[in-house]
Amino acid sequence: MKNEITYTQQGDYLLPDLKLPEQPKVEIGFWGRRHERYIKQYHKIRYFNFLTSGTLAAYLADIDREAAEMFEKLVNQLAKKEGVTEHLKMENQMSWVGRMNNICNRAIEIINSELIYK
Repeated sequence: MKNEITYTQQGDYLLPDLKLPEQPKVEIGFWGRRHERYIKQYHKIRYFNFLTSGTLAAYLADIDREAAEMFEKLVNQLAKKEGVTEHLKMENQMSWVGRMNNICNRAIEIINSELIYK
């Protein structure tokens, strides 16, 4: 591979033709996109280091996978601890929905503080 730099004339200046390395095609979900917005806004150097090294997509996919696994685990643990069961769902759906929404919101807050906004 040749490391020859090419230039493009822009008025009186020659500007180098720079290209970012190819990013692998991976699916990045809700959690990964949320973390991407956060580091892009508040940790610009870290974001551009990932971007220019070609590792941003893989990094975000890992964060997304880890957060999704953590969410599922937290929801199951909290529901079990608080007695939110399928039996409750059959007997009193509104109570079950309210309690599950509360559990999901708490799990989201934990993930945001532990993974996403860190």
